[in-house]
Amino acid sequence: MIFKSVQIDQYVKTQDKNIRSILIYGSNEGLIRDTVKRITQSICEDLTDAFRISKLLGTDLSTDIGLLYGEFNSQSLLGGRRVIIVNEAGNDLSKHIRKMLDESPKEGNLLILVGSSSLNKKSSLVRLAEESSDMASFACYEDKEEDIRGMLKKMGLTFEPAAIQLLCGRLSGDHMINQQELNKLATYMGTSKNVTIEIVNNIISDTSDSSLEDIYYSTFSGKKNEALSYYSRYLYEGNEASSVARGLNFHLQKLLFCQGEIEKGKTADQAMQQLIPRIIFYRAESFKHQLYDWKRDKILRAMELVYEAEKNCKTTNMPAEEIVSLLLLRLASAAKRNG
Repeated sequence: MIFKSVQIDQYVKTQDKNIRSILIYGSNEGLIRDTVKRITQSICEDLTDAFRISKLLGTDLSTDIGLLYGEFNSQSLLGGRRVIIVNEAGNDLSKHIRKMLDESPKEGNLLILVGSSSLNKKSSLVRLAEESSDMASFACYEDKEEDIRGMLKKMGLTFEPAAIQLLCGRLSGDHMINQQELNKLATYMGTSKNVTIEIVNNIISDTSDSSLEDIYYSTFSGKKNEALSYYSRYLYEGNEASSVARGLNFHLQKLLFCQGEIEKGKTADQAMQQLIPRIIFYRAESFKHQLYDWKRDKILRAMELVYEAEKNCKTTNMPAEEIVSLLLLRLASAAKRNG
């Protein structure tokens, strides 16, 4: 089945044991981390409890699926339901997971699958989660205006139409960064409820300057210095370099999809309308320009570079920060190059 935000909220409250596995995937790293944390804490409050929480890596399971079977069917020594988190889960696990769930006790532990960057709506693992009655999928994409509105309403705040537009322009696509900024806004508001343009200007800094999206858009627009500046700021905030590589791949997937639609005869605008979620309004013109610079063959070569960088981050002793920095330079250099 497919989970939306409201179903995630409901699951956190009820821990429905009929749902035995939840797949969380997409490009919004902050929302993915926040969702995994919320679901895990709903079952085990102590996130450091090694008896009830186990973390595995999808790439390791491809050679030893028995490890997943063992963890999923193990009982906690101190009692209580366990949570097994599989990071970088890919399509190669689809058949194994369905077989494991069919062969395991119906009311057991919870399996959380954190999807690899290659997953999309057509992926076999996504389709499995959507079509299985005992599994759920939750897609985490960049926060949109409706998401920002929803967070403000949960805080009991109202807002002027112009204020919400300015707020969306200043916030990033990352859910956790946005949540932090809105919590700061709610604290400033105190007992006041209506958010105005003046309040947004005074309280909300332009976090998009250090967002992942700014790194992507600068890179694929050929703005080397700007991309590296945003990247340095992102690392300074304590974030992982590998998240940047993952996001670059997702951005390339969006460009590739649109190029496919253009090859079918659609205009760039029509192709962009097919994206889910759509490009947020203040990014649309930049993305459209990238479609003129990044044709299919160049996108595919760039994907190979990103894949190689992601692999090197995990398998070599070279610092991930330097690997991704070099990747950004190579992609930005390629942006304006023909062919």
